[in-house]
Amino acid sequence: MSTNSGADADRRAAELALGVELNALLSASRALTERSAAVFHPGVQPAAFHVARWLYAYGPANPSAVADAVAMDRSSTSALIRQLKAAGLVESAPDPADGRAVRVSLTSAGAERVREALDLRGTAFFERTADWSVADLRTLSRLLHELTGPRDGG
Repeated sequence: MSTNSGADADRRAAELALGVELNALLSASRALTERSAAVFHPGVQPAAFHVARWLYAYGPANPSAVADAVAMDRSSTSALIRQLKAAGLVESAPDPADGRAVRVSLTSAGAERVREALDLRGTAFFERTADWSVADLRTLSRLLHELTGPRDGG
């Protein structure tokens, strides 16, 4: 057996271990999103929280822009926006640039609920990293950025 095949096996084992940990991270993130969505409003679908978070981060927009931004089809996004409006968390108004179009935005109650839900997410995350060194936090941030950030050359 060559040294190279041992190195290949070690790399493969490390890549598989990384895959396991990334899957665990994604599962934990989904579970936290479900809990955050329940804090946001127990009567709306968790996907509606995703729409509300986007509106919180980026402000008023037309529903089709929201759908594109959150990678949902327009009919699903419209249904979620209707849920949010019925719950008093989102409102719509004529688009100032095009009176035929509408823009949706969070109400003050909607913005407050998003903040509460995001506080839960932050608390849960920071509890897990509270005893990490600053160097470890920076290392993980750098490595995650390298993994998920834009790639040179496409």
